[in-house]
Amino acid sequence: MKQYKVETLIYYSKLTFDKYHIAKSSNKEIQEKLDAYAKDGWRLTSTDTSNFGAAMYIYLYFEK
Repeated sequence: MKQYKVETLIYYSKLTFDKYHIAKSSNKEIQEKLDAYAKDGWRLTSTDTSNFGAAMYIYLYFEK
């Protein structure tokens, strides 16, 4: 029987002229999460994002 897990990461926007600042600053943390889950046998199956106010929510869906 497969197991499923979701990891939610939250990043807050700041005032800057760089519209990609969230993507640039979050890459390292997201890669660390992916590596940790892969080490435990989890496989990334899907992703999703949403935003609310100044926050961006990134959802990583895993299965094992």
